[in-house]
Amino acid sequence: MYGKMHSACLYGIEGVMIGVEIDLANGLPQTSIIGLPDSAIREAVERVRAAVKNCGYRYPQQRVTINLAPADLRKEGSAFDLAIALGILTTSGQLDMPEAEQLLLIGELALDGSLRPVTGVLSMVEAARRNGMKGVLVPKGNAAEASLISGMTVYAAEHLRQLTPPDADRELLTVRPLSTFSSQLGELPFPVTVSTSQIEKDCPPVKVLSLNHLRFIPEYAHTDSGSSEVNMMAEDYSDVLGQNHVKRALMIAAAGMHNIVLMGPPGTGKTMLIKRLPGILPELDNNESLEVTKIFSSAGKLKEANSGLLRSRPFRSPHHTISAAGLIGGGGIPKPGEVSLAHRGVLFLDELPEFSRNVLEVLRQPLEDGVVTISRARAAFTFPAQFLLACSMNPCSCGYLGSIGTTKRCTCSPAKIAQYRGKISGPLLDRIDMQVDVPRPRDWEEQGASISSSEMRTEVLKVQAIQKERYRGLPISWNSELSGTALRRYARLQKDGRQLLNDILESLGLSMRAHDRIIKLARTIADLEGAADIGSSHLAEAVQYRNLDRQVVVDE
Repeated sequence: MYGKMHSACLYGIEGVMIGVEIDLANGLPQTSIIGLPDSAIREAVERVRAAVKNCGYRYPQQRVTINLAPADLRKEGSAFDLAIALGILTTSGQLDMPEAEQLLLIGELALDGSLRPVTGVLSMVEAARRNGMKGVLVPKGNAAEASLISGMTVYAAEHLRQLTPPDADRELLTVRPLSTFSSQLGELPFPVTVSTSQIEKDCPPVKVLSLNHLRFIPEYAHTDSGSSEVNMMAEDYSDVLGQNHVKRALMIAAAGMHNIVLMGPPGTGKTMLIKRLPGILPELDNNESLEVTKIFSSAGKLKEANSGLLRSRPFRSPHHTISAAGLIGGGGIPKPGEVSLAHRGVLFLDELPEFSRNVLEVLRQPLEDGVVTISRARAAFTFPAQFLLACSMNPCSCGYLGSIGTTKRCTCSPAKIAQYRGKISGPLLDRIDMQVDVPRPRDWEEQGASISSSEMRTEVLKVQAIQKERYRGLPISWNSELSGTALRRYARLQKDGRQLLNDILESLGLSMRAHDRIIKLARTIADLEGAADIGSSHLAEAVQYRNLDRQVVVDE
């Protein structure tokens, strides 16, 4: 006897369809799972056996072989439990499933038969939709997440017993001639076929699996723009006294998704300024929202699926003790790291020089390519990692180099200052578009002139609309993504601007990467002013934001 169910697993952050094949043969009673399963899948045998018995079904006393196809793909997790259990019950003739070819089965079984939620359901359901499936049966805890994929009928169950018809209907659902079933077929989501070989007086009843009573209707609305406004007003840039030049720099960074580092003495508001950055960023569009939600789902961090797809851009702030694998992703079967969790949002590294140099160096490739590729012996995994890198740091190890208007003086020697800044390599600094000084405010009564988050966000949205129209039909969303031919086409320099840039490159000894990043930054500054071409004033402001390229440490 042979049966097949459909389930899925994660491959990186993408869902992959897995066929769960069941074969029952004569021989000594034993169950084996093949197809490169991990420990959690091999242990599914005992979970399924106990759940089937505790729900009143019979576990076959035969040789049971379970194959997870394709067999050359390594699989992990407990999402196959439900498919294995229903596959065994249908193959052994205890259940009749309506058109199992069109139904995806995902869920972990407890020993009493209850269903527990699993991670990565969003990616799995999307993969099922791509493969033409019509419905998905998931634990109730995953139902809201599964319903985020349109075009799929979601059935939610809390227990394996819910797949059994009520006691009052069991007499009607015993095996009878096919004509007797004609009145029952209208209630089923899919056509039901019953083998004529089973229609015998001595044959035990076969329970027809009906999922109508398990259909999940999401309670949330897909319009959640009001929530971001509330979050934005919770922390406002008007709370920060002064520092208007830093706020302008952050507004430019948000408008073009340019990397930025703030450098200044302790207590000048560096962290406070960056933590308000998400409040001026535009919301995720539909494609970005699905992409970001899939990443959080595969990482098991999607806690509020009832509110729909994630609309606010992520803001990740890992501690400086994080490992390279935690930042970039990794593991035996790699999982997304912080750079992928910050995809389409902000990755904030507070006290940048305190991070291990080895950890910081792994940022170079994703900052350049927008993706992370992690290779293993059996496969290579690619995770999206297109984020705005925002950092803060002190000018020296004691933090008071160049402080004005304070009694605290820098006690660091030039060698110690060079060692402190040397923790950040030149190639990494080259990839940071804006390096801005944050001095200690002098006028504490300046709060009346402070710009607010709503004003900054209005300017950012205006520039975003310009970029969306300019790059329509191209795989580009922000000025920071320009390169090659697109950079020369959409970031045209005026004649005086070209000469100014050449002079700056010669005097500062900047690299060609810095050359391109200055042009992209000037493109965003020109967009803020509504200029079609990049002028010398735009280039001059862009160069002023590269403070670390211009600073020379002197012995005070």
